[in-house]
Amino acid sequence: MKKYIFTFLLSMVPILELRGGIPMGVGMGVKWYHAVIICMIGNMIPVPFIYLFARKILEWGADKPVIGKFFTWCLEKGHSGGEKLKEKAGKGIFWALLLFVGIPLPGTGAWTGTLAASFLEVDFKKTITAVTLGVILAAIIITAATLLGFGAFTAVKG
Repeated sequence: MKKYIFTFLLSMVPILELRGGIPMGVGMGVKWYHAVIICMIGNMIPVPFIYLFARKILEWGADKPVIGKFFTWCLEKGHSGGEKLKEKAGKGIFWALLLFVGIPLPGTGAWTGTLAASFLEVDFKKTITAVTLGVILAAIIITAATLLGFGAFTAVKG
């Protein structure tokens, strides 16, 4: 049970998200299809809270001692992510957001995508839908890479 909880919690962590949760869960012995479901749910739980509150909290803490530098960095990351999305997407922001979240590259994912969408003031429902579909796409890509990676490792080892 601990490995399931760890996998779930790991998928909620910014930067790691399900991109770290699925391979870690599978590596710890969680069945891949359980890891995918657990990580997708874990990755999506923070999304509405990020959209509704993260920007306000970051703006509040940007000038505070100790946390100010980190909060400012997060604000800058969200703003620059939003601007990049806006530049590339134009009116196709839904698809750009979906792909931004779904294609597992460094600095992309549900946390950054949702924060960027909140900076761009993308409609809440549109954001949740695009991010959910992006998380599904990311889960497919990461699961395939994980299974191929573990399969190759097992073939070489055995």
